[in-house]
Amino acid sequence: MTASAPQLPSETRLPSETQLSFDELGTPLREVTFVVLDLETTGGSAERDSITEIGAVKVRGGERIGEIGTLVDPGVGIPPNIVALTGITSAMVARAPRLPAVLPSVLEFLSGSVLVAHNAPFDAGFLRSACERHGQHWPRPPVLCTARLARAVLSRAEAPSVRLGALAQLFATRTTPDHRALHDARATVEVLHHLLERIGNLGVQSLEELLALARTSSPHRPTQRQRQQRHLAERVPSAPGVYLFRGPRDEVLYVGTSGDLRRRVRSYFTAGERRSRIRDMVALAERVDSVVCAHALEAGVRELRLLAAHKPKYNRRSRNPDRAWWVVPTAEAFPRLSVVTSARDDALGPFRSHRSAVEALETLLEAVPLRRCTQRIPLRNPSATPCLLHELGRCAAPCAGLQSADEYAPAVAALRDLVDGREDAALRALAGSVEELAAKEHYERAAERRDRLAALIEALERRQSLAALAAQPELVGARPDGRGGWELAVIRYGRLAAADVARRGVAPMPVVGALRTGAQTILPADGPLRGAPAEETRLLYRWLTSGGTRLVHCDPPWGEPARGAAGWGSWARRAREGTDAGRTAVAEVSPSERPVPRAEPVPSTTRRWLH
Repeated sequence: MTASAPQLPSETRLPSETQLSFDELGTPLREVTFVVLDLETTGGSAERDSITEIGAVKVRGGERIGEIGTLVDPGVGIPPNIVALTGITSAMVARAPRLPAVLPSVLEFLSGSVLVAHNAPFDAGFLRSACERHGQHWPRPPVLCTARLARAVLSRAEAPSVRLGALAQLFATRTTPDHRALHDARATVEVLHHLLERIGNLGVQSLEELLALARTSSPHRPTQRQRQQRHLAERVPSAPGVYLFRGPRDEVLYVGTSGDLRRRVRSYFTAGERRSRIRDMVALAERVDSVVCAHALEAGVRELRLLAAHKPKYNRRSRNPDRAWWVVPTAEAFPRLSVVTSARDDALGPFRSHRSAVEALETLLEAVPLRRCTQRIPLRNPSATPCLLHELGRCAAPCAGLQSADEYAPAVAALRDLVDGREDAALRALAGSVEELAAKEHYERAAERRDRLAALIEALERRQSLAALAAQPELVGARPDGRGGWELAVIRYGRLAAADVARRGVAPMPVVGALRTGAQTILPADGPLRGAPAEETRLLYRWLTSGGTRLVHCDPPWGEPARGAAGWGSWARRAREGTDAGRTAVAEVSPSERPVPRAEPVPSTTRRWLH
């Protein structure tokens, strides 16, 4: 495979779509169409029971614009307790249409709207199940539950119960719910409008904020300062990128990313924000800065770099993206394994914690006959006393001069071959020991060794895949943006060097050429990742190997070791799945099904070239 003369399609035909504009956060409530639905059924199970009546009312901007109501023949008898509750008898539904005849009209009525119901999971669950049974496409509309919204808006003193009947009585609705579908839907409309009148004080102005509020169980009312701070989002653009909240001393309080910066930043000043830690941060904020990015990958990389640079107080995740642990052989005549924070070329890692690095070190020592002691052994005339490990046959005692440096060297070479993916004999030996222990019915020891081996395989696979990417002087990837264009990225030595988009109708290859010319110069450093931060390289690797990303330029070709840990990936995944499954799981991941090494480096099937 070569990278000569790749071509990208310059335009992809897409179905027509309407571009929404936002003068407020998200979709203003006055522009939202709600379909308030109620169902009567033969019971409470969407899988076993059937619908007997459907009622729905469509409203927009406070005005009723349509409604439907019909009885439905469930095809089965209606239980007496349901008849007593709803008044709907089997005789009443005998001449009613069956659900397959009614369902298309209901779905058409619901199209493009927000589904509203009191106890919405019940009604939405029955409709979704009906679609599955009768071959209809479930449109997955936004769903709003008025019961949950009432509990988020009303205090328990005002509304001890949020049953539909109790809320109708509280708000003195004109329609009294009576367990008939259309009557209950009309009553729910009135309850919805009363609840919408209450949410203005909570700073809710959009559909997105309303749905977020309904997902909570208790109201958060923004303080006067938080409402005043909404102006901080006024200059934030509606574009993908990174945002930074800054405090009174211009310090960075919080860093985040979004596909729409303005929408995301404004959400922090509304009732939709439930996290007390973030509300405390917002109360301190004096300014919001933004960095517009070409696409989500660039935003993710910039977020990692800003987190590393500023270490914001209110970010919990990835505050130290550059922090990693590595397992390395020491630089001495008789190397031993050590856990360090700065990697060399032969290091295994990165590990997120010191503990996981130590566990990998212990597993390596079971596979490779390196010494376990920490003393420094001179090259000439070592004269220490052999330890217990020598008596147990687990160490050749180089400390006592019983093993020369030349005799010790093959163990070091085996370690490096394993880490670099040149040989997997050590993995085969460890997998064999798992099967051996299981055959002897030592299941607990077998399971423990299986899990440690799975963790080692994952660490080796991570190291080998990231190191292979970090070794590339330059690689250019292109991913479809979903709108007929391409998201482009230039990656050098495991770091993002440039990013741009070739929008629909724009020839992409000239954009690629300009992007490569202006890309950042990256100088590789020591270590398996050539100095690149592990989290950034991992993010780039995921982008390149998912979402239909294609290679535009790559010289030399990008591949991974033929005998690397990637071939053991399914073994490790099955071991992880069987962690709590007992004896069977131990046997299922035995070396009798271990992978056959590939004869040569083979790029992943997702790394398609553009022609």
